[in-house]
Amino acid sequence: MLFNSLQFIFFFIVVTLTYYSLPHRGRIWLLLLASCYFYAVFQPIYILILFVTIVVDYFAGIWIENAKGKKRTWLLVLSLISNIGFLAYFKYFNFFVENINDVFFHLGSTTKLELLKILLPIGLSFHTFQAMSYTIEVYRGNEKAEKDFAIYALYVMFYPQLVAGPIERPQNVLWQFHKYFEFDFENLKAGLMRMAWGMFKKVVIADRLAMVVDYSFDNPYEHNGFTLLVATVFFTFQIYCDFSGYSDIAIGAARVMGFKLMENFEAPYFSKSINEFWRRWHISLSGWFRDYLYIPLGGIGLGSFVSILIFSLYLC
Repeated sequence: MLFNSLQFIFFFIVVTLTYYSLPHRGRIWLLLLASCYFYAVFQPIYILILFVTIVVDYFAGIWIENAKGKKRTWLLVLSLISNIGFLAYFKYFNFFVENINDVFFHLGSTTKLELLKILLPIGLSFHTFQAMSYTIEVYRGNEKAEKDFAIYALYVMFYPQLVAGPIERPQNVLWQFHKYFEFDFENLKAGLMRMAWGMFKKVVIADRLAMVVDYSFDNPYEHNGFTLLVATVFFTFQIYCDFSGYSDIAIGAARVMGFKLMENFEAPYFSKSINEFWRRWHISLSGWFRDYLYIPLGGIGLGSFVSILIFSLYLC
């Protein structure tokens, strides 16, 4: 389900009104079922992938917390392998097969491996990274393992940030799912205003700029240099308004129900350096790479190399 659709607006109104009419436990199940429906609208069968990873990481968190010594490390490794395995299979299988086929072609071989003829599960990278952050934080002792299966499942599947982030940490949101939020007019006003601003950036700016950008880039030889330069500048604003608009809608939708998600963009184009730009662009993603790859692998050197490599694959 796309945020910039009438279907989502109707879905949001019904879910929010029902949410405030239920007790705490009912709210958890409502949000979980609503999130399943929200995701299933894209491709129902992929709910099974989410369910498998949720079950694996739920038990992994509990086992890691109770284990000692090397057993804790092996449990973490198995959990990460299961998550990365799904991500690699669906997102990168065709990427690697296409490159292998290119090698065969240049070597004069007629061998050609078959590509997967399936759609990429929506938001796979986002909820995979979020699930991994949970088991890593439990392993580090920064977060207690979540014993309530429904709340852990909601942590992974919470519909506002399921598809496009921000990629949350368990320390920020798990405790919020345990809390009963009374209706608050300030939250309603702030949330709706944030959603409206996100819709404006997505629908009015990004989608309109996309018409010019797509037309120019789809037929580059039919345009002069100035036109392509303008299209390139337009693209920088299109991609920002697209990503940040979705984040605004997610943060606003959660805020209406009392939940506070992390900020994901902080005016990155006003940065004074490349380093500052990446600290202000898709903050949840760059922070994830920093905290779980760059620093653990030693920072400059191996940490930089692996972070850049995986980030490049993420963009593929």
